Amino acid sequence: MSLSTLPSQASALIRSAAPVLDVVVPVYNEEIDLEPCVQRLHAYLAGGFPYRFRITIADNASTDSTADVARRLAATLPGVTSVHLAEKGRGRALKHVWTHSDAAVLAYMDVDLSTDLGALLPLVAPLISGHSDLAIGSRLARGSRVVRGAKREFISRSYNLILRGTLSARFSDAQCGFKAIRADVAERLLPMVEDTGWFFDTEMLVLAERAGLRIHEVPVDWVDDPDSRVDIVATAMADLRGIARLTRGLGTGRLPLAALREQLGRNPLPVAGVPAGLTGQLLRFGAVGVASTLAYLVLYAILRPGVGPQWANLTALLVTAVANTAANRRLTFRVRGNDGAWRHQAQGLVVFAVGLGLTSGSLGLLHALTVPATALELGVLVIANLVATGVRFLLMRSWVFRAHRPGHEPSMNTTPSTV
Repeated sequence: MSLSTLPSQASALIRSAAPVLDVVVPVYNEEIDLEPCVQRLHAYLAGGFPYRFRITIADNASTDSTADVARRLAATLPGVTSVHLAEKGRGRALKHVWTHSDAAVLAYMDVDLSTDLGALLPLVAPLISGHSDLAIGSRLARGSRVVRGAKREFISRSYNLILRGTLSARFSDAQCGFKAIRADVAERLLPMVEDTGWFFDTEMLVLAERAGLRIHEVPVDWVDDPDSRVDIVATAMADLRGIARLTRGLGTGRLPLAALREQLGRNPLPVAGVPAGLTGQLLRFGAVGVASTLAYLVLYAILRPGVGPQWANLTALLVTAVANTAANRRLTFRVRGNDGAWRHQAQGLVVFAVGLGLTSGSLGLLHALTVPATALELGVLVIANLVATGVRFLLMRSWVFRAHRPGHEPSMNTTPSTV
């Protein structure tokens, strides 16, 4: 496998004596399962894994003899180390080990080894080659084979549907305990991840996706551990609180994703003659435009009998223009937070005036020529609105939201701080 596509830091690590892969096994009170898990994992890696590896047992505040078992394994198995943390939390353990590791690729898996180890090399290979930034095992991807009860299946699928609905997540499985990340990506991404428990994975993936990082998914063979000690209700409540917190953070613009995107995000693929980001903006703008036009026509039809065509047009256009500017601000041009919102609305009203002139002028000309039927009147308004929509997009892209076009984001050279 060629190393030429790797970032220079990762390439240097692979050529040095440092391990290429550091597999973390986070544990809490696992004195019984820990030893067979690590022995099986070590035998698998030592028996055919093509890169230098390390296994790190991350004991987060166990109260039984887990720490003693971990130390014994570290003393007897080459390439195995152990870390003991005084505070509980799987996310805290992963963040601690990953931020202190010298490996080029960082991974973790649950101690029950529910995921078949044959998926490990497919998981980390795209990271070693530099093709992807993070990788996850997925029990919901096509080609995966899963054995688990109906209750856990329902909970898992429901959780991922919630993520898609609330955070627009596109990855298929947030909760599978089988993930990896490039060390250079982790160095910049992990300071932004706040959760120290089970929501750590989800938060990391959502932030990575929002920053434009590439997430590779691997279908896995997965067999449920009937002796799992995860408190499903408590974990679900913690996850829902995490979703609410992350939604607020993304909605207010508090998270410095622009800086992360500038440092690590992948630029759009160049297309000759098409400005960067234009295709996606046109699709999103079109969707907003369709919704706005439908709302405009409904309002116009309701108001026209009482106030006449010109006042109905003015009122319907003004209401939908304010909503249109707000929707395009957030969805089309990806502007978050309240900074500049009033200025954008004021500029949007100027754009509204252009649309008002086109539609009012069309109505005036139509009524000067004939006494139109309602269907003809609405048809003329639809055509005028289509022309106004094209003008609106050009003005929004070149004037209202110019600073937020791809390639026009303000430079942020500071390293993202812990939030």
